[in-house]
Amino acid sequence: MSLPVLICDDSALARKAIARSLPNDWDINISFAENGILGLEAIRQGKGDVVFLDLNMPVMDGYQVLETICKEDLPALVIVVSGDIQPEAHKKVRALGAIDFIQKPINQTVLINLLASYGIYKAGSNSAIEDSGNIENVSLRDALQEVANIAMGKAGDLLARLLDVFVLLPIPNVNTLEISELHMALTSIANDANVSAVSQGFISAGISGEALIIFHDSSFKDMAKLLNYQEKIDDLLEVEVMNDISNILIGAFLNGLAQQLDIHFSQGQPNVLGQHCHVNDLIQDRQAYWQKTLAIEVNYRIENQNIKCDLLLLFTEDSIDTLTNKIGYLLD
Repeated sequence: MSLPVLICDDSALARKAIARSLPNDWDINISFAENGILGLEAIRQGKGDVVFLDLNMPVMDGYQVLETICKEDLPALVIVVSGDIQPEAHKKVRALGAIDFIQKPINQTVLINLLASYGIYKAGSNSAIEDSGNIENVSLRDALQEVANIAMGKAGDLLARLLDVFVLLPIPNVNTLEISELHMALTSIANDANVSAVSQGFISAGISGEALIIFHDSSFKDMAKLLNYQEKIDDLLEVEVMNDISNILIGAFLNGLAQQLDIHFSQGQPNVLGQHCHVNDLIQDRQAYWQKTLAIEVNYRIENQNIKCDLLLLFTEDSIDTLTNKIGYLLD
């Protein structure tokens, strides 16, 4: 009898990548779920003796799925497959019952060796896909969101290791925006609070844009403490804090994108756009540079700290064709 295998991930690209990485001679039936609630339903129906589980998902995330599996004592061996590669994430999922953790983008050799080491994979039969879940229909936005998710995880991991914290990672938001829509998106980030912001330009062959880090003013005290600054916090020290955090997050995020898309980014110097001002003041100064743009938005939060910073990567309209071509290689 074929082994029921469930792939639970909100990204069609990730579901497709995991399914393609499974051994061809493994006697299995594969089912798919786009969020935690659907994943639990499939497990309760006997479709997930082995589960490949993402962590960052809408409706119900992977941590909540693991908690429910433990609470209901559901018969599922769970392997987490995630872009959140922080050491604390590994500890949390193991404490919740996951048998192992594989980082995205998935490596087929690592996956097969892991399955064999647990005695889950036994060679000798042909696999049979029970439900395609339309995994072949991957949109550009979905693919770019998954690429951004992996890059976000790399940046979050670097920040977590540097500050010895756990970074709460969201689902990246990817959209093509006109200037008016970008204005609304930035305004919603600030919620009428005062903010400070840093900008850093970046460029690659056929791709260019600007990265913004927006800091909520209430975050500076905790950020300076985590960075072990002993001096009294003033505007000059805040600029130093902003530049340090910006270099970490922007550099790591762009490096994560570059590795997946096989490109190289050159970065400009960080530029402070404003301190202790309303987001509208920042927007007015930059409107000439922002027309139609492809925007990736990530809201970083640090567990048990009053620290909020928002990363936006704004790609020029001219960059979209090159990004589409690069993403196309991942869809083949």
